Amino acid sequence: MTTYSHWDVLMASPSNPISEERKRHQLTRMHEGLEALEKSPKPTLDDWQVVADAINMMEMFVEMGVAQDPDDLLEDAMDAMQKAGHRSIGGDKPIRLDGCHITTIRGMLEDYETILSELPERTVIAAHRQAEKRLVKILSGKPGKRDRAVTK
Repeated sequence: MTTYSHWDVLMASPSNPISEERKRHQLTRMHEGLEALEKSPKPTLDDWQVVADAINMMEMFVEMGVAQDPDDLLEDAMDAMQKAGHRSIGGDKPIRLDGCHITTIRGMLEDYETILSELPERTVIAAHRQAEKRLVKILSGKPGKRDRAVTK
């Protein structure tokens, strides 16, 4: 089940960005997640997930052609999140980012914030829906050739 339906995409504004309240909610959660991955003694899977969601959304924006990644930072960010997730499997280590990757992830979140301020709500919701559908496909074990996402 996805967060947004086809009707949500159709009903979203084709010209105005998402509301300030929705944008603030998303960005607050993502920045709190990143801060926990950086500093918390026991970051949670939810902390990791909200940051991974932002990176997956950035990947979808690039695939849709509404954002660019000329320096290939997206690939670095995805690798960093996967490494952090894999290190924590088994419960003996907290979900933690390498120091060198924190700057990359922080930059991705800044780009995400800019995109949320500029893209029409319809585009953001359509990207969210596509990213979720792709993740469901990957987790079901039936990804296509181009399907990838940050997963633990």
